[in-house]
Amino acid sequence: MGDYSKALEFYEKSHQILEKVLPSNHPNLASSYNNIGQVYNDMGDYSKALEFYEKSLKIREKALPPNHPDLATSYNNIGAEYYHMGDYSKALEFYEKALRIREKALPPNDPDFAQSYNNIGMAYSGKGDYSKALSFLEKALSIRQKSLPSTHPLIKQTKDNIDHVKKKM
Repeated sequence: MGDYSKALEFYEKSHQILEKVLPSNHPNLASSYNNIGQVYNDMGDYSKALEFYEKSLKIREKALPPNHPDLATSYNNIGAEYYHMGDYSKALEFYEKALRIREKALPPNDPDFAQSYNNIGMAYSGKGDYSKALSFLEKALSIRQKSLPSTHPLIKQTKDNIDHVKKKM
């Protein structure tokens, strides 16, 4: 509904309860930090979102096996914050970590691959490497067209990203 302050209030209340009843390295605490980070991301406070995504990652790195998909989610989210802040090289570093985990943990046409390819493509676009960007965006589109309904907004988003990169070229 877009009421970020209310969402934040309830996520923080929930997190306070979780901190009291769970050990400090419990994956549910990581998910809680991730949720708070998402609200800050939605509010456009990327440095604050990054802070919470990093807290989530620290727990996940201790609590989960190294190829767990939740680690990929953390790396992806951290990459997104660097992307929003214009640090495309750092974003790419984290997006590629997410992709490496997904390659080991997920089936080949999983929609999360499309997310990784799209994000990597946009990071390359931000760096001005449009041919690499286009290559990754086309991979993302191919997966999304196979795994999502033709009217899904992510298909349109990916097509728009491809058009944007082609215009830059």
